[in-house]
Amino acid sequence: MENDSISCGCEVVRHKYRDKDGKEYKCLVSRLNRIEGQIRGIKGMVEDDRYCVDILTQVSAVQAAIKAFSQELLAQHIRTCVLEDIKSGKDDSVEEFISLLKRINK
Repeated sequence: MENDSISCGCEVVRHKYRDKDGKEYKCLVSRLNRIEGQIRGIKGMVEDDRYCVDILTQVSAVQAAIKAFSQELLAQHIRTCVLEDIKSGKDDSVEEFISLLKRINK
């Protein structure tokens, strides 16, 4: 696991290497592909003038899928990035994680 920071003008863009053949990467991409398909399905429902309740039901399913993706990514972040940073003595990672939890739990 490697995290890299690259400066782009006045912003710092951080990266995390994910093994493209690894289970974690495939799990995340698979979830995103399903969400993408669900979004396309909702668009088709709107274009086909489907009943609002039916569309809203599908929107609710997408929201649940995004929440599941977010939870999986968060778990992977804790297991890799946060744990590795703590082992390396980078205690600021804990503060960053606490800040993240505050943002995503609003």
